[in-house]
Amino acid sequence: MKLHCAVLDDYQGVALSSADWGPLADRVDVRVLREHLDDRAAGGSGDALVAAVEDCEILVVMRERTPVDAALLDRLPRLRLVVTSGMRNASVDVAAAHARGIVVCGTASSPQPPTELTWALLLGLARHVTTEARALREGGPWQSTVGADLGGRTLGLVGLGKIGGRVAKVGLAFGMDVVAWSPNLTEERAAEHGVRLAKGKRELLAESDFVSLHMVLSERSRGLIGAEELRAMRPSAYLVNTSRAGLVDGDALLTALREGWIAGAGLDVFATEPLLADDPLRSLPNVLALPHLGYVTEGNYGRYFGEAVEDIEAFLAGAPVRVLS
Repeated sequence: MKLHCAVLDDYQGVALSSADWGPLADRVDVRVLREHLDDRAAGGSGDALVAAVEDCEILVVMRERTPVDAALLDRLPRLRLVVTSGMRNASVDVAAAHARGIVVCGTASSPQPPTELTWALLLGLARHVTTEARALREGGPWQSTVGADLGGRTLGLVGLGKIGGRVAKVGLAFGMDVVAWSPNLTEERAAEHGVRLAKGKRELLAESDFVSLHMVLSERSRGLIGAEELRAMRPSAYLVNTSRAGLVDGDALLTALREGWIAGAGLDVFATEPLLADDPLRSLPNVLALPHLGYVTEGNYGRYFGEAVEDIEAFLAGAPVRVLS
């Protein structure tokens, strides 16, 4: 008898074409769910999600689209394997899974796609791309904005890890003055990337024309950017967040954008995803928002789903690989 596997949240319908699932054909029945069925973030019961996957021994989840927490695991007694894209997924309760005898495996993930998307947002904000593109399509004014220069301006990076370091390299190529800060960043580490170490978080925010966040979300970093920090930024400055929404106090950010504390924000991550239809971030004129596309590229999807197949094969062979602990 075949095992049942559900691939969750395949929004683009490309999970099966991004990898060769053939090696599993005679042992696993794989089905793809394109619609986001998890309504728990909006106060729902999660019944639709459970009904769709309760017969499954295997789940393949994409990043944090559907949280796999203890409450969900309790409702899926047949589940034996969870495969997540990437080797870190804060929305999967690995400890709860292990306590229930469920193996959790990950996949490789490249830092290059989110690096590139960070610059798509930053450049889009600097040159008012959406405003000008919309006017061109709709017959509006021919040139209505004046773009911000990058060369000679200051780029502030909150976090200088795998992604932040790559963002810094591009900023330097543009001729920007790049300054970085994180709680444990040293002057030596900053120098390795050719950037300056800020004296502190507030100092970085106060001197930067563009601020980009590249921190891992934890209890320590949650709310790292709040009202006080946003007030410290220049009214002409832009904030870009392709990391995690929880790094920023959402209410404070809305106030900052509405009252002009900062010039605007480029956002690829949100507290609730998909973003609710009535969320004000959808309509604020100084927000350039994308539907969490940072990791969504052909190369990354090939890695995610290709290694998901490998993870399932190894599990079936009794020797799981890339096991998360």
